[in-house]
Amino acid sequence: MPMFVDTSPPGQCIFCSLVAGEIPAARVWEDELTIAFMDIGQVNPGRVLVATRRHAATLFDITPQEAAAVAQTAQRVAHAVRAAFDPPGLTLLQANGREGDQTVFHFHLHVVPRHADDGIALSWPRKDPAAEVLKGYAERLRAAMAA
Repeated sequence: MPMFVDTSPPGQCIFCSLVAGEIPAARVWEDELTIAFMDIGQVNPGRVLVATRRHAATLFDITPQEAAAVAQTAQRVAHAVRAAFDPPGLTLLQANGREGDQTVFHFHLHVVPRHADDGIALSWPRKDPAAEVLKGYAERLRAAMAA
């Protein structure tokens, strides 16, 4: 279930307002392409959001350079979370579209420190398709990537 839903007026993005300094945020890191800040929905101490500075709604809307920059910032933040909070686990989560549970339509990645019994559930029903079905899926993906 979403912890937060962006209720910004149409045409206004809460993360864009944050990047512009129009709303307060506990900033962790900034560079030319990314910004990292504390999530207001702290399920565990040290939960950080890493976003693109430029507005882009989903993974499909960012450039390869932005994707690389977000991954690098997330790794840097993850190391800091481990050093500062020493969680026994860490989850990186990135959602796209309403059906993907995206709640703020500005590309971002969640860096979530994890602890046993922290109430976070990341599970889904396994379907275990046959090997031939998996090979067919892989073939379709290879063809799409070659196009």
